[in-house]
Amino acid sequence: MMSLQHHRLREFVSQLAALLDTRPAEAEILRTGSALLGRLIEHDDWLAPEFTRPDPARYQQYLLYADAQQRFSVVSFVWGPGQRTPVHDHRVWGLIGMLRGAEVSQGYRRDAHGLHPEGEPVRLEPGSVEAVSPQVGDIHRVSNAWDDRISISIHVYGGNIGAVKRAVYQEDGSEKTFISGYNNAFLPNIWDLSHG
Repeated sequence: MMSLQHHRLREFVSQLAALLDTRPAEAEILRTGSALLGRLIEHDDWLAPEFTRPDPARYQQYLLYADAQQRFSVVSFVWGPGQRTPVHDHRVWGLIGMLRGAEVSQGYRRDAHGLHPEGEPVRLEPGSVEAVSPQVGDIHRVSNAWDDRISISIHVYGGNIGAVKRAVYQEDGSEKTFISGYNNAFLPNIWDLSHG
């Protein structure tokens, strides 16, 4: 069994908080944040098993860290075989880093005639990082690329994403707002120095 290296997540959180303390433009957050997230997901030895459990009915969204000032949150997404999201938005900046398995992200645009795929699907493999935001493209559908195994990605958002009012979209372009919440009722203590 792997020894969990909690210090990796602590370092990522500390470095991202320090970046946000400088009040950078969103482009800098996405650029530097992508590099920081890329370093975190280079290693697959830090995510505790309770944040890797799939559910047969739907993908799981486990909160790993929520900034006390609501500036960002870090979440593990666990995809069962073949699971996917509806077409949805975020309404804040976001970074998706692939830890295990693979995901496919299809962007969409909305106009007076409805919802339309935009661009080619993007396949994220371990180590890949993708950005979303209202400025760079915020509407997409994400799917587990595998029909026979789980996939896990680490998502970082510019707010407490479980409390952000967002939307899912129908083919005609109509939207239904939702607040996702989280699948875990407790927070990990990433500052516990006795565990690595």
